[in-house]
Amino acid sequence: MDRMSRFDIALFGLFFLIAFSASIDAQPSYNKTDSRTAKIDNVELHYLTAGHGPAVILLHGYAETSRMWRPIIPLLAEKFTVIAPDLPGIGDSSIPADKIDMLSAANRIHGLVRSLGIEKGRVVGHDIGLMVAYAYATQFPNETEKLALMDAFLPGVPGWEGIYNASNVWHFRFNGEYPEKLVQGRERIYFEYFWNVFAADKTHSIPEADRKAYTEAYSKPGRMRAAWAYFASWPQLAKDFSRLSQTKLTMPVLSIGGEKSLGNELGAQMKLVATDVTVVVLPNTGHWILEERPKETTDALVKFL
Repeated sequence: MDRMSRFDIALFGLFFLIAFSASIDAQPSYNKTDSRTAKIDNVELHYLTAGHGPAVILLHGYAETSRMWRPIIPLLAEKFTVIAPDLPGIGDSSIPADKIDMLSAANRIHGLVRSLGIEKGRVVGHDIGLMVAYAYATQFPNETEKLALMDAFLPGVPGWEGIYNASNVWHFRFNGEYPEKLVQGRERIYFEYFWNVFAADKTHSIPEADRKAYTEAYSKPGRMRAAWAYFASWPQLAKDFSRLSQTKLTMPVLSIGGEKSLGNELGAQMKLVATDVTVVVLPNTGHWILEERPKETTDALVKFL
């Protein structure tokens, strides 16, 4: 092979690499999930984002972080601008100096959304993220186009007392100095209770990689205390939600719950606080509906949003 032919081959290879790289760059941006931070109300909020179009805000629950939404983000990003923050004090968001509660979290996340130039959005919440989502919708009803709530309950709305005071649900009041010392260094054991017992089948619950990531996130200094502050805020939250629920929500609302968890209870509550409610109860499903029934949960969300 002469020198010119080698040069031609090399040149062809270079052109091929350039064309291949350009084809990758030309792929829709929703294929990429970005990790970003923004300072809102003196709190650094970490969030995942992807896609273009109407905004969808995804709010995670306790014993998880925004990581829980990663499997569904690429699908939603085909039609929406997805924003999935870590709640203040949890994950990679900083710990607020004060006001770790649902209403304050909703206000900070609203500040994040507005800082991105977004005026309206569709809000989805799971577990305590459901309470933040409801707080968001009640405080900013004209900026909430749709609301989807996933398997928890609303403190202060009729039906909540029996859940809050159930003798076998001990963890709602398990917080403070000595519980923190008991859990320190045993975070994985503590969370296994939620991930296993709250699932219809513990072998189809939170994946192992996620369990490790969540344990690491909540094991960092001050993180368990910050997360527990959301539970400690419930007595005041019940008063706030009781007041806010007197004005019914008029945007479309979706309630998704597990048959083996709080699906029916949540659906009944939502019919008390909103005028346009669709209820989906997934059979043989526990609390971790997105992980236990990924297709059914995703289908319900995509159809609604």
